[in-house]
Amino acid sequence: MAVTVEECLELQLLEVEMLLSMFPKRGEFSLDEDAVPSIQRYLRHTDGALPPQLEYRIALDVGENKVKVELQVLLPHMYPQVAPQLFARSDALHRQQQLQLNTHLTSHISSLDSGDLCIGEAVQWVKDNSLPFLENSKASLECASKEVRVKKMLHRMWIYSHHIYRQELRKKIFDCAKKLNLTGFCLTGKPGVICVEGLQENCEEFWHVIRYPNWKHISCKHVENIETEGSIDNLRLFHGFEDLQFQAHGDYGLRNDYHMDLGQFLEFLKQHRSGHIFQILFGVEGKLSDN
Repeated sequence: MAVTVEECLELQLLEVEMLLSMFPKRGEFSLDEDAVPSIQRYLRHTDGALPPQLEYRIALDVGENKVKVELQVLLPHMYPQVAPQLFARSDALHRQQQLQLNTHLTSHISSLDSGDLCIGEAVQWVKDNSLPFLENSKASLECASKEVRVKKMLHRMWIYSHHIYRQELRKKIFDCAKKLNLTGFCLTGKPGVICVEGLQENCEEFWHVIRYPNWKHISCKHVENIETEGSIDNLRLFHGFEDLQFQAHGDYGLRNDYHMDLGQFLEFLKQHRSGHIFQILFGVEGKLSDN
């Protein structure tokens, strides 16, 4: 007999209760305060729209030195029938070690039987298997610290989407950019454009987070890397992460389908020394209207 989405959501709530008992201290288990109530409301009235996917973070202490490793969890509505989206991160890990750790974690979870709750298993695996990656990262840091001149890299990503409307999605974009210390902007409407700049590993984590589980019609159109021996903050084109909205064309009434004024967007790009990006994003050379 096929498993229903309601049954899967009930199992997810049971697992959250179990995890809360395992991690009762403040800051150990973090999730949005409306995440569980929204699922409970749906289970009472299943004829409505599906609730947002359950998303939470678990802070773990690894090894004798209690190095902080955070396990980020995003559950598809049909979990545990389908695999969860898991991502382990730590300030003590280089990008390469973090990538290797997550590759092994994903491989381990995929080897488990589908239909079984597995976040507790993932937590234990991270605790048992993170230490070698942390030690390799520490050795790499010690080697790099011996170099007299250390170069740093500013990474800038230009991301294009067919449209960006949903408030839930926009909140995820802004929260993630703030958490990862990224500057740039999000252009809401149709088309949608996102620019993020900062450390490469943070930009790549941002890209990983926002495009999962299944954001269609989104692509990274262009990447810029700028090397410096000073602070990367001196290379940033943006001072914060802006909510960019321009006057829309036409009157679409209650339809959630409006095209942004790309002339205003081109002017914004030129003000931030990025006019050349317009052609990369849209395939045509931008021209400002004569007013």
